[in-house]
Amino acid sequence: MEGEAAYGFIVNVDAQGSGLLSDTEKPEMRRRLYDVTGTAFERAGIRPPRLYQEDRGDGILGVLTPDVPPVRVVGEWIEHLHQNLRETNQHLRKPLRLRVGLHIGRVTADAHGRSGRAVDLACRLADCTVTKAILKAADGAPLVVAASDRVHEDFILPGGRWVDPGHYRRHDVDLKEGRTTAWFMVPGRPEPPEPHQADPTATEPPASVDAPAPADSPASADAAASADSPASAGSPAPAGSPAPAGTPAPADTEAPTDSPASAGAAAPADSPAPADSPAPAGSPAPADTAAPTDSPASAGAAASANPPASGDGGVGGERVVQNVHQHGNGRIVVGGTIDTINFSDGGGR
Repeated sequence: MEGEAAYGFIVNVDAQGSGLLSDTEKPEMRRRLYDVTGTAFERAGIRPPRLYQEDRGDGILGVLTPDVPPVRVVGEWIEHLHQNLRETNQHLRKPLRLRVGLHIGRVTADAHGRSGRAVDLACRLADCTVTKAILKAADGAPLVVAASDRVHEDFILPGGRWVDPGHYRRHDVDLKEGRTTAWFMVPGRPEPPEPHQADPTATEPPASVDAPAPADSPASADAAASADSPASAGSPAPAGSPAPAGTPAPADTEAPTDSPASAGAAAPADSPAPADSPAPAGSPAPADTAAPTDSPASAGAAASANPPASGDGGVGGERVVQNVHQHGNGRIVVGGTIDTINFSDGGGR
């Protein structure tokens, strides 16, 4: 009777992504929406006048009278709805995906429709962020069910025909009225995906070969290498990987002091010069072998930071050393200003 509140089982259905449809696409979406939900109610044996339905544009609000067993909704109706969606979506470029909110409580009827806090809760559950995120994360699934804590406790936990409480997962959701507990299920799956696995605020890009790869996708062709990656453009080449032949480094470019490659030529990776073993007198190091610059006691002495200029050649125990760079074929390229290194140990050797 109008104006009087009565208990009813509330089913609110919303279409996912309907806001992305054009005006010419929405009528067909609404036709499919009424077809899949109406056929499911019919197969579950739920018909007017025990079923009241109210149009919500991209959804439908349904209220069942108290004489309809709620287990028939959470079992048979949901299963029929799932199968109807699978069938109708087989050849659609934009499949119909639905979110269903379930609650039970006091409902007030008037000339304009149905209202009440119970109606609000069912609508909020179908439209909340968690419900949207779960359906978004459930790739390929056409349906997600969000049941209130009361519906779960009274009608899902006891089980029944096509009712498996083990397929539901609990989440606390924030609604306009405050935080509440809800239970979620994706038909056809043993459990729903976690809502954090999808961004509910992100717009799904259209399927296109030109769609850019996500910024954090490792498969992106032009994704920048990480700062600590040895392949970074500014990182030194790893030991044993000389620069390409025929491409000498600039004469005034120093090798990083922590690089395995010295300013001269790289020492063999498996034969480092002992830190406490000076070179024998009269036996200068080969022209293509230099001690690592980070060794404080290398064979010979490290070149001075500001070495004095030298003549055209070495005299009396001096060895001519120039800015050299090693190439991939093992050759030494000499260039730049000549520096000298005195190998005398003070004894005339």
